[in-house]
Amino acid sequence: MTEGKEMSTKKKALRAGLAATAAAAFTMGAAGAAQATPAGPGVVGKIISSTTVGKTDLVLREITIPPGQATGWHYHDGQLFGKVKQGTLSHFDDTCASDGVYRKGSVIREPAGSDQVHIGINRGRTPVVLEVLYVLPTGSPLSEDAANPGCSFQ
Repeated sequence: MTEGKEMSTKKKALRAGLAATAAAAFTMGAAGAAQATPAGPGVVGKIISSTTVGKTDLVLREITIPPGQATGWHYHDGQLFGKVKQGTLSHFDDTCASDGVYRKGSVIREPAGSDQVHIGINRGRTPVVLEVLYVLPTGSPLSEDAANPGCSFQ
């Protein structure tokens, strides 16, 4: 495949993923999770596609969280939209309160900002697999580390 055709295919895949994930997130109105460092052992993220449109980076990523592991406390400079492809994700905000439990098929939306610190934890027996669309200001990292706000469950 030529470089031009390959880029066109990647852009089409990103657009399709963006449209489906964003539409599902807006339709269901859920709030939810993502990936950060330092994450627990075995937590991995694989970029499926990325592009920049104007001053916005769009990154489609698959994140896998093994049983008993967590994303680490973090926040994002832009919004995230995701879908749980496998497993159950427990999500907590910076007050240590659960702000959602997301099972296979659930849609997740995370708002932007340093005042939106959160963590995702896999308390199940199977890996959690998330497909996440990051909508970030150009050049922003996928996530920003944050200190544990004093929660004892992690």
